[in-house]
Amino acid sequence: MARKAVIAKANRLQKKFLQALADWRKPTKATKVFNCCGECGRTRGYLGHFGICRICFREKANAWELPGVRKSSW
Repeated sequence: MARKAVIAKANRLQKKFLQALADWRKPTKATKVFNCCGECGRTRGYLGHFGICRICFREKANAWELPGVRKSSW
């Protein structure tokens, strides 16, 4: 699958999962819901607070695109 398709699929599954929780019923495919990076679609190394993977996080942090994040050695 292309990366865009993986991201779209993850978003659809997450919406269904949250809707099931809101309706007070057990989600049918709870194991299928997974987090993926919104930028590149990577599933591993996901940072939930920012919603992106570690690689995209590093690129954005070095480019000063994430407010409140700075390199610790500076």
